Amino acid sequence: MRIGELARRSGVSERSLRYYEANGLLWAERTPGGHRDYGEWAVDRVIRIQALYAAGLNSKKIAQLLPCMRDGDGTPSDSATPRLVDELTAERDRLDRMIADLVRSRDVLDGIIDTASTGLDSATLSATGGH
Repeated sequence: MRIGELARRSGVSERSLRYYEANGLLWAERTPGGHRDYGEWAVDRVIRIQALYAAGLNSKKIAQLLPCMRDGDGTPSDSATPRLVDELTAERDRLDRMIADLVRSRDVLDGIIDTASTGLDSATLSATGGH
């Protein structure tokens, strides 16, 4: 399939697909006219790349990880190494810390919102004469 079709089917821009190719995350055969020609496997690959980016991985880490994943189902292949597992575990731990920080920030905001809302309710009652 051509790059436009892959973009449409995967929901990713052509520019992103070119970026993935430039970083070794994706590849294409070339037609005699020089156009990219992707196999059906590329749709799953692009969706997987997007999921890994969304998980906070950078393109270098994704490039290391992709050869260890099967394109059809994303399960580990025989080339997954203990070192890769350690690196991914560290990455997951980093995400867990970020999530905990975000939850704490949200809790602080909730407290401020509750306090401000209570103050607004009192001010509204005073402004309307208690009605």
